[in-house]
Amino acid sequence: MSVDGWNTLLVLGGIRSGKSEFAESLVADAPTVRYVATAPEGDPEDTEWATRLAAHRARRPGSWTSEETAADPRRLADVIAGAEPHETVLVDDLGGWVTVLLDPAHQPADDTATIAELAAAVRASAARLVLVSPEVGLSLVPTTPLGRAFTDALGATNRAVADACDAVVLVVAGQPTWLKPAGAPPVPSRAGRPPSSALAAASPALDGGAREPADETLVTPEPLPEVLTPAVSPAPAPAAPAEGTAWAAPTMALPMVATGLVIQPGMELPMPDDYAGPQAVDRLTTLDIAGAGLGVLERVVGFAAATQGTPTPAPWASVRVLLLHGDHAGGASAGAEPGESARRARQARAGRGALARLAAESGASLQVLEAPTSAAMEDGPALTADQVESALRYGWRLAEQAADAGVQLLVLAACGAGTEAAAAAVLAATAGAEPPAVLGRVVTAHGEIDDAAWMVRCAAVRDALHRTRRSAREAKDVLAELGGGDVAVATGVLLGATARRIPVLLDGPVGVAAGMVSRDLAGQARHWCLLPDHGGQPAVRLAADVLGLTPLVDLRLDLGEGATALATLPLLRSVLSLAATLPVHPSLGGGEDDEEFAEPEPAGPGPATTEPEFAEPEPAGPGPATAAPEFGEPEPAGPGAGPDEPVSPGRRGD
Repeated sequence: MSVDGWNTLLVLGGIRSGKSEFAESLVADAPTVRYVATAPEGDPEDTEWATRLAAHRARRPGSWTSEETAADPRRLADVIAGAEPHETVLVDDLGGWVTVLLDPAHQPADDTATIAELAAAVRASAARLVLVSPEVGLSLVPTTPLGRAFTDALGATNRAVADACDAVVLVVAGQPTWLKPAGAPPVPSRAGRPPSSALAAASPALDGGAREPADETLVTPEPLPEVLTPAVSPAPAPAAPAEGTAWAAPTMALPMVATGLVIQPGMELPMPDDYAGPQAVDRLTTLDIAGAGLGVLERVVGFAAATQGTPTPAPWASVRVLLLHGDHAGGASAGAEPGESARRARQARAGRGALARLAAESGASLQVLEAPTSAAMEDGPALTADQVESALRYGWRLAEQAADAGVQLLVLAACGAGTEAAAAAVLAATAGAEPPAVLGRVVTAHGEIDDAAWMVRCAAVRDALHRTRRSAREAKDVLAELGGGDVAVATGVLLGATARRIPVLLDGPVGVAAGMVSRDLAGQARHWCLLPDHGGQPAVRLAADVLGLTPLVDLRLDLGEGATALATLPLLRSVLSLAATLPVHPSLGGGEDDEEFAEPEPAGPGPATTEPEFAEPEPAGPGPATAAPEFGEPEPAGPGAGPDEPVSPGRRGD
């Protein structure tokens, strides 16, 4: 990826939207540009089309070289794949390429395979690549079969190429709107003047995002906590992490958070692959497995395939646990021992406790972070509006940091006092649940049931819901009034992870409460979540049902949030490893694995044989060799004649 955040870019736009001029402006500073023209020449009598082509050619600088792929649409993938790292390639446009692809002269042809080849070439491109394509999906469905075939093929092409590119921008009325996060390059003006303030201040934003005014002072984001790597056998006093392990550089999408993106309802975030998941599950039926299959764990394979975008997903190698520590004041924390949650957080930082030990066994990194302390929900808002915004951005940045570090899976956990009551309040506000039905029993540190504390928590949630009965039920309102700091940070993590296509294992009430809130901000977030176990908690059961998350196992472990997910992680990895490596059954065309067994080497010199050899005993003295075994008579117990000597009459009776 280039220093300005992207190496491959797809520029979309309607007719006369300025998409081609915008794409040309992005590569105007390149020393040399290979311009790939895909459109056919057209009817010689169509002067209007010829005029358009001439206008395109006239805009190109003399240092650019041009190539034509209209004669063979498959050649475009070869041109892109063969481009060198120092080259800049501009393809204009994919609409003309699809037109040629569907031309009867090139039929019959496997259009789907050709589009897949193009996407693979874009994904593997070493050159700086800009592709232009018309966006026709916003219009009505064409009334002719040929028109429908064109829009369907172009839509499939745009989706495949957009997924393969680092960044995607939509040009509307000459104004670029960045759809896929990446570092936005500066946009030079056509007259050579500095870019306008609107474009200069623009950074790639997700749909639905708004920006603060350019002259508003931006707040410097606070530093993120260090990332810990627990050892398998942690020492009592672990050494401080080496300098430089903490995140210090801006991530690819951090500028859009730091420069004023408003996280608000209706954001369009990525969705998992619609086709890879079902294909991976169907593929399981062909594997050489002795039993009936993977059972309910087939969902793990489908989930991993959809989030990784491949029918053969790989086990998650890089995993990070995010442990949120944030207490709730008031009746929500009734029955919690004072300072216990802080002790748990310190324990995790020191590499001790169940969570840290399981993280060490799984090879997962651990990040312990402090969420804002939440006020008593029954008395007033748990957080202010500014605290909610800050917590959402903070969680987003945590996901950004993980993505830039190559993390493939996040585990969301919490250890604050009162988190169960806060999650119950969120569920009551968003799903209409009754607090007593979703609030689990209170268990003391000695393993005793504290019903009095449970009633205090129920009363706190009831009073909070009564206080906010006339308040709006929007996502941020729920976080401010009821959810508190840990749920707000967890919501930001889910949104940031979704934006960067990182799956998340939810474990405990805080994670599922964040999933409920994130539905109103970006409905795509829940599709990136996986629930290993409900842990016997009623709040998790209800939220899982609403979110469409079926727990994979029913272990009923109660080791603290995050520990159950890590306990099931080896099982999930094993399932993915089997799905990725097992061959196809021989009856379905798979090869038979013939095992060869080598014969053991003889112990010493001698002829090789497949049957065991029994050595005859050596004769006691000189004599002829015989094939029959010789058995010697036992020696007499005392003095007397040997076996070959005559026996005297006086000894015959012995």
